[in-house]
Amino acid sequence: MPPDTASTAQHDDPEGWATVRRFLPYLWPADNPNLRRRIVGAMLFVLLAKGTMLALPFAYKGAVDAMTTPSNEAAMVALAFVIAYAAGRLAAVVFDNLRNMTFERVGQDATRQLAEDTFTRLHQLSLRFHLSRRTGEVTKTIDRGTKSIDIMLYFLLFNIAPTAIELIAVGIIFYINFGWELVAATALTVAAYITVTRKITEWRNELRRQMNELDGTALARSVDSLLNYETVKYFGAEARERARYAESASAFADAATKSENSLGLLNISQAVITNLLMGGAMAFTVWQWSKGVLTTGDLVLVNTYLMQLFRPLDMLGMVYRTVRQGLIDMAEMFRLIDTEAEVKDAPGAPALVVKRPTVVFEDVVFGYEDDRTILHGLSFEVPAGSHVAIVGPSGAGKSTIGRLLFRFYDPQAGRISIDGQDIAQVTQASLREMIGIVPQDSVLFNDTIGYNIAYGRGGANREQVVEAARAAAILPFIERLPDGFDTEVGERGLKLSGGEKQRVAIARTLVKDPPILLLDEATSALDSRTEQEILATLRRVSEHRTTLAIAHRLSTIADADRILVLEQGRLAESGTHDELLSARGLYAEMWARQQAERSHAE
Repeated sequence: MPPDTASTAQHDDPEGWATVRRFLPYLWPADNPNLRRRIVGAMLFVLLAKGTMLALPFAYKGAVDAMTTPSNEAAMVALAFVIAYAAGRLAAVVFDNLRNMTFERVGQDATRQLAEDTFTRLHQLSLRFHLSRRTGEVTKTIDRGTKSIDIMLYFLLFNIAPTAIELIAVGIIFYINFGWELVAATALTVAAYITVTRKITEWRNELRRQMNELDGTALARSVDSLLNYETVKYFGAEARERARYAESASAFADAATKSENSLGLLNISQAVITNLLMGGAMAFTVWQWSKGVLTTGDLVLVNTYLMQLFRPLDMLGMVYRTVRQGLIDMAEMFRLIDTEAEVKDAPGAPALVVKRPTVVFEDVVFGYEDDRTILHGLSFEVPAGSHVAIVGPSGAGKSTIGRLLFRFYDPQAGRISIDGQDIAQVTQASLREMIGIVPQDSVLFNDTIGYNIAYGRGGANREQVVEAARAAAILPFIERLPDGFDTEVGERGLKLSGGEKQRVAIARTLVKDPPILLLDEATSALDSRTEQEILATLRRVSEHRTTLAIAHRLSTIADADRILVLEQGRLAESGTHDELLSARGLYAEMWARQQAERSHAE
């Protein structure tokens, strides 16, 4: 896999400001003033709600003080304060919900944009990356990252910021009404609360990282096992798969237990600190009341302010954990975005323009690893409109040629050109637009037959899909189905037979209508009868196209215009079928062996 190019600072401290700065453009989009206005509006509602809540304890105090001297006039004053208190609480709820309604579009847009950027980046990464990473782990990383955004935004803007405002306001109110002692006690308690919360949460974050890793492993194993359902059944490995999954699930359960126990410890520690302040502050108020300095309502005032302050403080631990975890999950997603693409378009690369679809390999050297070379200076030419086959023993580098032609990898040396244009100097999109492929394993999307055929070209209409199905000789089969082109093919096309899947793949390529056709062992997984039917279809659709056929069974390419025989990444022989048989070399040896195996099988 290509190296992770995320900065060292971000990797070492993914929860830090680097991640926050990276995310800010999604929160404050430069090209969307409407979303910016929504953020400003939401913050105004935050201030209105917080101002209302800060005024409520004084209404509560006024009502209590008025009730200490019973009289009709005092009753009316107390009633007015009670009505004001109730109206204030209602207003605060209204402001909070208007804030949420105003901000919802901002959070959803930020989540959507980041998810789209990550999804786009994953499709830009090389085949090596996707072969090196487990699909379950990647999807889990994206899922955790996107889900954390909306919650994290909510807490950052509507919990941490308002709590800071409330702390300052309560400090000023306490100083004016009760003196510096209560302010100092509150400040000391809040500092102790934050310190303890931070220390315990740091410990919990390490437990959470372990949980995420084990969760990803368990998910990856379950996805891998289910995708290979048939293989599991073939080898009677259900018990082994269960034990393998149970090992990961058990490790995750142990980590989750430790994490939840640490949460209990955190909650107890926070409760001790906050209740010490509550008890001390109210005792101080009673003492001052006994000296005639404070009124009965002041006890209610202190209690109400501290209760209001404790509510966000009680949540602060959870908020801190959520924000930290959200930053961790987002940092993981940003590292996916920052992963360096192994294959890139050259700066200012033009689109590939094909008039004569000639394919040329010139001294191509390539290896998947630096110490293991697959192709050793391979050179050959596929003339425009010709049918050239590539054969050779397993491991000779046949399939590697197809991957290089599609530019899933770049060679370490040499040059690959189409119509005289180096494919490394043109855009990848235009290159792949000119090449169609019928692979050995035709994987289909879990959608309808019509969708899978139309996938060959964006915007393909119904007539093009029907015509492609007809040319691929699958239209009669589709018309016999109750749902026709709307028939679901199942996961990876498992509801279709091998021959039917291949014909859908051929039809998909015909919709694309490329000048160059790559047949990568397109019939090796089929029975003899189906193979002959598919071969007849392939011969028909490859007419008037430049065709490069990679084959293991030599009988399928005996009629090729030219056959290239590879051995250990080098061109060992080339010629027509008859010429190669006459040469009595590697091709003749392979042909004789396959004919003997066929005769023995019959």
